[in-house]
Amino acid sequence: MVEFALNHMAASRLGLADFFALAERLGVGAVEIRNDLPGVALADGSPASEAGAAAKARGLRILSINALQRFNEWTPAREGEARALARQAREAGAEALVLCPVNEAGWREGDGERQAALREALAGLAPILEEAGLVGLVEPLGFAECSLRLKGEAVAAIDAVGGAERFKLVHDTFHHVVAGETALFPERTGLVHISGVEDGAVPRETMRDPHRVLVGPADRLDNLGQIRALVAGGYRGPLSFEPFAAEVAASPDIAGDLAASMEFVAAGLRADAA
Repeated sequence: MVEFALNHMAASRLGLADFFALAERLGVGAVEIRNDLPGVALADGSPASEAGAAAKARGLRILSINALQRFNEWTPAREGEARALARQAREAGAEALVLCPVNEAGWREGDGERQAALREALAGLAPILEEAGLVGLVEPLGFAECSLRLKGEAVAAIDAVGGAERFKLVHDTFHHVVAGETALFPERTGLVHISGVEDGAVPRETMRDPHRVLVGPADRLDNLGQIRALVAGGYRGPLSFEPFAAEVAASPDIAGDLAASMEFVAAGLRADAA
């Protein structure tokens, strides 16, 4: 049975109440809310408890708040930001906090500097997450300029600080391809983000968020192959739709578009099981 989820980025022009109504309409039982959509909760200052109550009223799980940015640059300011976000996540009834690394060329290029900074951040985050009852979802970004591109590097750092129970990976099908990583870590994966790329003119290395559309027959990222491999390896969690392309959010029929993409993915997986 495929469990789908919706990241608010999939319908970023909708307010939170309408986003939750969309999820309910599509029969999706889990959502990810964000703190980076201007004018929309949580960025608009709305109490996280209100988001939690609204989700609960529609029978929705809040999988995560997305995201603590530059999490691996651990400073007193970042620690304060992490504590505030963890408090919001707890008040919303969220299960996890997504952790995104510094995405900046030349950041801490010295020998071992990036890895040491990552371990420091994970060690600092662990007690904050534990106190709030949250899982930290580490999301490597495949971009060449990113300070954490590979899931294997994330796993090594998590293990180095003894954090396997507190930290899980986000397997993002887009970032997996852009990074050129082949290793999968289904047993260490807490969430899968899915989106597709259909533009045949863009090289893999220069794919960026505006290229990310819903998954369909013209997908270049082999989302179905990635999902099949993760499931074969034991992953049983949600597949969360996270397209960034402006045309997705601007669609006059976002519900129909999402329903079609869900059916494409589900049919592909049903065919495997037949």
